[in-house]
Amino acid sequence: MDNSLKRQVFCRKINLKEQKSDFAYWQTQSYQARLEALEEIRHNYHQWKGHNAQSRLQRVYTISQR
Repeated sequence: MDNSLKRQVFCRKINLKEQKSDFAYWQTQSYQARLEALEEIRHNYHQWKGHNAQSRLQRVYTISQR
């Protein structure tokens, strides 16, 4: 992601019962746009956690019988 892009952020308070699902919006987005949004969220999370947070995915191990 290009960090030089500046975005305006705004928020609006709404009643919880009036909140629409984001599912329909994300279904209209391409896979690339979804992955970029996920990467941005992950990056922001690690910045929020601090510099000691590891910015990688955890490994998942599976034990299977041979």
